Amino acid sequence: MARNPLPRVRKLALSLPEAHEVEAWGEPTFRVKNKIFAMYASANTHHGGGRPAIWCKAKPMNQRLMIEAAPDRFFSPPYVGPSGWVGVWLDGNVGWEDLLDLLRDGYRMTAPKKLMALLKED
Repeated sequence: MARNPLPRVRKLALSLPEAHEVEAWGEPTFRVKNKIFAMYASANTHHGGGRPAIWCKAKPMNQRLMIEAAPDRFFSPPYVGPSGWVGVWLDGNVGWEDLLDLLRDGYRMTAPKKLMALLKED
């Protein structure tokens, strides 16, 4: 059986300043100041559609570029895809550093400036 990616996703998302987790729509969402910057999509729900994934807030242009470059890794998630969010499949070869970068980008689009100053660049 494949390993559950949620603990690793959770660790990355919650490493961002004042990030917290709230369950919504039956899934873990990751927020800053109660605004969502990422959402886990379980394989066994309609959000994941049989594959575990994470949906990250992104700019529409970035979403399009990522999906075109690697459609086996990235997708436009339901509901939020038209707003530019990008989905990342978590059941294959996951680039965890790349995922952290995506989470940071979504966080930057969501967090107040005061918190962005605390964001560590590694």
